[in-house]
Amino acid sequence: MTTASLSFPMPSPRLLRPILVGGAIAGTLDLTSAFLTFGFNVPRAIAGGLLGRSAFQSTSPAVWVLGVMLHFTIAFSAATIYCFASRRLTFLRDHWLVCGMFYGIAVFLVMTLVVLPLSALHSAGPYQWRGLVQGIVVQMTIIGLPISFSLRKLGA
Repeated sequence: MTTASLSFPMPSPRLLRPILVGGAIAGTLDLTSAFLTFGFNVPRAIAGGLLGRSAFQSTSPAVWVLGVMLHFTIAFSAATIYCFASRRLTFLRDHWLVCGMFYGIAVFLVMTLVVLPLSALHSAGPYQWRGLVQGIVVQMTIIGLPISFSLRKLGA
């Protein structure tokens, strides 16, 4: 009988700081923007991606906390992907401004076209032009740029 171990590469110390800082800043800015735009129950909608429509009827603070935790998990995952990609694609660090903006667009498209339709809420179009443009601009500036800038300043 053989056993296989599943191991995940730990980020090197030089990538850990930009992942933590970039993910924390991007997650905080994005959640603040969502609160200002959609109200204080946004974390329930995020939790709804995992729990379904029942998350909206729940009065439990645990559902709200779950939504915040899921939101930051996504933000830290986005920062991790960008930082790990920069190991091979050095231009991500060198041209952080342009790459960060395009990465924000990529994050928006993945969330809108892949994650949301596959979630328990099955959110998929039709999309309004204003919402798409606003979403792309917001993701470029408050997700992509903080992640790419933190890598530029904190990554060795």
